Order: sequence, then C-alpha cells, then structure tokens
Amino acid sequence: MSQSDGFYTMKGYALNADGKLTSAMEDYLEMISRLARQNESVRVSDLSKMLHVKAPSVTKMVQQLGQSGLIQAEKYGDIYLTDKGRELGNYLLYRHEVLHRFLCALNHSDDELEQVEKIEHFLNRTTVKNLERLTVDLTEK
Repeated sequence: MSQSDGFYTMKGYALNADGKLTSAMEDYLEMISRLARQNESVRVSDLSKMLHVKAPSVTKMVQQLGQSGLIQAEKYGDIYLTDKGRELGNYLLYRHEVLHRFLCALNHSDDELEQVEKIEHFLNRTTVKNLERLTVDLTEK
C-alpha cells in the first residue's frame, strides 16, 4: 500500500476539503434555514434555544457565516439568509430529510434524528441523491 492511497484521519479529510463549511457551520445554517421557512428573519435567541447552545457561541458562528457570505446579520438583531445561504441551506435541509427518511425506512422506525445529525456531514451530493432513490425502492415494496 503506497502513501498516496488517500487514507486520512477525519481531521485530515476536513483539512483537505478546501473551502467547505465545518460540520458546526452546516448545523447552524441548516437551523437558520429551517427557522427562516417559518419567519424570514431569525434571532440569536432562536438559534440558541433550538441548538441548545449559549448565545455567545451563536454570535461567534453568525459572524463566521456572515464572513462566508451565507447570512447577513444586524448587530443584536435579525439574521437573514443571503441568496447563496438560502441555496445551500435548502440543500442541507434536503440532505437531512433524505437521510432521515432512509434511516427510518432501513430501521423500521419513526425517528432517527440523532443518527442523521451525526452522519449527514459526511455524505456528498451523489450519495444523497442515490440514498433518495434507494429509499423510494425500500418504501415501495
């Protein structure tokens, strides 16, 4: 086995993913997108409550997402998705739903939220699309 076979630690894969969001950034953007479907703007307190984190942690992540061009945030105010943030956020919600439906069908259960949250960050778009197709096959039988 040569050194160029592509084996890395999880951190190594993350470091090789140029320009990708971290898992935490994806979690925040996914929740902002979920909440924005109910109300155009989202508040730090909403995110803090829904993600079970302290407000200063939310504020720090909001700054990072803003620097990435995914959201616009008013200081001590509302958070809005940019077009880029809305597009990516919609994909993250789609990915979450596909994986949740797949795991529920696979495990004959109604709730696989914890598993979905743990593994959704590691699937590429091709895998998500194929899981969606497989889920249709699993549930039509």
